[in-house]
Amino acid sequence: MKLTVDDIVVRAPKRLLLDHVNLTLAPGELVGLIGPNGAGKSTLLRTIIGAQPFTSGRVMLDSTLISTYSMRMRARTLAYLPQDRHIEWPLPSRDVVMLGRYPYTRGFAPPSKACLDAVDRAMNSVDAAALADRAATVLSGGERTRVLLARALAVEAPLLLADEPVTGLDPYHQLHVMEILRDTAHRGTGVLAVLHDLTLAMRYMDRVVLLHDGQVIANGTPTEVLTEDNLERVYRVTAVRGTASGRSYLLPWSRLR
Repeated sequence: MKLTVDDIVVRAPKRLLLDHVNLTLAPGELVGLIGPNGAGKSTLLRTIIGAQPFTSGRVMLDSTLISTYSMRMRARTLAYLPQDRHIEWPLPSRDVVMLGRYPYTRGFAPPSKACLDAVDRAMNSVDAAALADRAATVLSGGERTRVLLARALAVEAPLLLADEPVTGLDPYHQLHVMEILRDTAHRGTGVLAVLHDLTLAMRYMDRVVLLHDGQVIANGTPTEVLTEDNLERVYRVTAVRGTASGRSYLLPWSRLR
């Protein structure tokens, strides 16, 4: 299933949040949405899932307006990891992950075997099986991020939107999550992830979309987008570049004064 964001405009009372934004996400593609703080990245994800009203434009799934989908079908089609990692109730972590299967349940019926298996796969994939019986409210920030990512993965939707999926994670789990997103995409899911870590964006993404002041500044491979000119113009930094294991890398190095 292909996602198309077509000429989206989002206005707040005193500013323009998204300015005629276009974006596509194809099956099997891992796309990074990058840009400085306040660029409009989270706003764009919320617009896609229907949580943020927009002034004009269209969001399409294949050739169908997403607004014509029922809430249940939308929840089955678009899995979402929000930037806000707050969990209100002291549910066992496994029950939090099971919430990802809510679009497949009816009333108070017990979860099906398919739902139980999906939750097991999701928790195992993010190295969270040991957290299953722990109350989600007492988890560390990194543990909570992994549990909520498992909730999104448990949906097993054709599209996954992840807002800052590596925030609060140690280096081991940052790399692990990026590998999970890459493997999820390679199995046919379209994955759109907001990232601030340009090193991870350069290493893992098939394509990156650079937002600045609500506009798409560049869209292409990491090498095409993360140029010296774009880093200086948008981020006001310089970078160190090199290769390791046959792959290009980039390290933000100094601020421009």
